[in-house]
Amino acid sequence: MLAKDSALDALPLSAEQRKWAEGVGFKGTAKQQTLLPGSDGRIAGVLFGLGDGSAGEPSGPSELLIGQLAQSLPAGTYRLAQDPREPTLAAIAWGLGSYRYTRYKTKRNGAAQAAGLRFPQGADRELAINTIEAVRLGRDLINTPASDLGPAEIEAAARDLAKRHGARIEVTVGDELLDKNFPMIHAVGRASPRAPRLIDLSWGREGARTITLIGKGITFDTGGLDIKPSSAMLLMKKDMGGAAAVLTLAHIVMAQKLDVRLRVLIPTAENSVSGDAFRPGDVLVSRAGTTVEIGNTDAEGRLVLADAISLADEQAPQSMYVFATLTGAARVALGPDLPAMFTNDDAFATEMVATAASVGDPVWRLPLWPGYDCKLDSPVADMNNVWEAPFAGSITAALFLKRFAKQAQRFAHFDLFGWRPAANALGPRGGEPQVARALYTVLAKELCR
Repeated sequence: MLAKDSALDALPLSAEQRKWAEGVGFKGTAKQQTLLPGSDGRIAGVLFGLGDGSAGEPSGPSELLIGQLAQSLPAGTYRLAQDPREPTLAAIAWGLGSYRYTRYKTKRNGAAQAAGLRFPQGADRELAINTIEAVRLGRDLINTPASDLGPAEIEAAARDLAKRHGARIEVTVGDELLDKNFPMIHAVGRASPRAPRLIDLSWGREGARTITLIGKGITFDTGGLDIKPSSAMLLMKKDMGGAAAVLTLAHIVMAQKLDVRLRVLIPTAENSVSGDAFRPGDVLVSRAGTTVEIGNTDAEGRLVLADAISLADEQAPQSMYVFATLTGAARVALGPDLPAMFTNDDAFATEMVATAASVGDPVWRLPLWPGYDCKLDSPVADMNNVWEAPFAGSITAALFLKRFAKQAQRFAHFDLFGWRPAANALGPRGGEPQVARALYTVLAKELCR
């Protein structure tokens, strides 16, 4: 690995290899690479550029760029000739960069065998393996089309994790949601032949710090009776990206055995169209007893989350984190690569932004602006699920959720895209459980203080 314009003399190259690198114009720009031939004609090594942080180069630590090698090198096992400053991050980058979703590929057209990496000296092998495995789980879930991933399959993934880590799990399904007072989850999912459900997983020592993760699990979103145009439905298999992110994070937390009392809540449903679909103008009664006028059936994610948040809030957790592919407004504001964060904890927000950048899992804070809270008022119910004006959609959505979190000491909501629109060093185009790695890093740091 070489920074831009560094001297080739600093690398352990033979005179012939140095001439080769000079001849092909290797300068060490970001992600520039060249194979080095050996005297026997085989590959003797690889030169890879880390750049110098110039404008236009990828942001984040240079170790993240190493994932590009996992995608582009011939099959084999490689080692880093120079020890990276952050060996664990380098190992994670390689593992994430080598990911391919091949479930629907035939053998003839399947992806080639990926290049492997010997763990860099000083890397936390266990953390790297657990992180890579967890992120791959989240990516697989998001990438699976709705034909093969409905609420039952989300439940199956959660049950697999619970069994693996010795967690307790309870699932409330179909009309049982009404019996147990989760009316808005039921309303959103009742139009689909796939029964909606609430997944409730808990793990960890009683008396430990309480952390609750809540993930939106809408396995496909037609928009309901406020139906989306066909172009807007193309990626709606990813509308369960919040559920994938919390399962990713929970997997890392449990595998690393953090000393926390963890609870994971996933309201999961399919927002479909049928004669039983909930309607614009309907008034729903939430678990909290608050009435909600439906201004738009395509704002269904916040409805299922509200019932789950109310359940979580009954235990007054020390920290509550909500993950959801919630609004297009967040994407307009920040684009697909930068999830929006809303929180009532300023110190946490500062730590999250800095830590997220340091691990290549970025996030950016937007305000829980109280001046917009009244925009959710309704003339016929306690609140509307949307603001009629086309302004501040991500903020008002976050304020809607916050209304149901009254006792949690720390509240944070992450409005995700859940999808990488173009390949980069950390993986191909496709599903991404954003913020999971960043939040794990922050939680681990906090527990060490």
